Amino acid sequence: MNFLRPISLANTLAFAILLSSNVKAGDLSIELGGFYSQSDTNMQVTNPSSGNTFTLDYETDLQLAENEFLPFFEVNYHFSERHNVYFDWKQLHRNAETLALTKPFQIEINDTIYDIKAGGKLNSTLNIDILRLGYGYDALQGSNYNVGVSIGLHTMFIKTGFEGVIGVCSASNLVNNVCSSQAIPQIIDENVTAPLPDFGLYANYEFTPGWKLTSHAQYFYIKLNDVKGELVDVKLGLEAQITPAWHMSVAYNYYKVDVDIAQNSPEKDTQIADYNIYYSFIGPMLSVSFSF
Repeated sequence: MNFLRPISLANTLAFAILLSSNVKAGDLSIELGGFYSQSDTNMQVTNPSSGNTFTLDYETDLQLAENEFLPFFEVNYHFSERHNVYFDWKQLHRNAETLALTKPFQIEINDTIYDIKAGGKLNSTLNIDILRLGYGYDALQGSNYNVGVSIGLHTMFIKTGFEGVIGVCSASNLVNNVCSSQAIPQIIDENVTAPLPDFGLYANYEFTPGWKLTSHAQYFYIKLNDVKGELVDVKLGLEAQITPAWHMSVAYNYYKVDVDIAQNSPEKDTQIADYNIYYSFIGPMLSVSFSF
């Protein structure tokens, strides 16, 4: 049995720069930006000669970029003195062309064996999108501080793809662990996690006029049927009022998502393609906002 297992969008020790434009219409704010990330991604595949599994590295073997500037988008709306809703989106999309693959490997998707041979050209894709929607409530308010609680849902969209000269056959048609037929197919495997909950706390404290400490922490862990996952998001920042309309802030953020998805054939209790997605970002974030 072959497993498709992208592992660890990970070890992302990043210097993040959020060059955001924050536009307010009443209590609506929109923030656009990005951060610079270093990623390490692997997947478990099968060696067609020995039949054993081994780790294929997306960056070393398939030449996907290790360093990426990743976009970020967030909307926040305060619809009363204490209530707010938020929506944010993060993505890591990567494509690469390997002119001469050095390691042959096989993967199985939906009961079909794909035999990817050494020496041939291969186009590889790995896309991850994370969407979050949530609600916050200011439980405690004072003249210079507020403390709130939040609850939200996040969903991950995962897409893997390969295109090149690839053998295609069923497991019963393997000859000496090799697919005899050759084709130039585009292999696409897409997976979406169910909306998974996260819970959090946030606080702001204006310690002197025009200067404010900001923080938030969100956490989630769930094990339900074939999905197991964890999310940690902690940020501590300092915001300064430059003019009545302009603000600048610097923050330190730790962000991690770790999700396992086990899939089974509908006809038999057999795993087809398991995912273990690990994505993390640790580093400073700089933002500039404007309000009117």
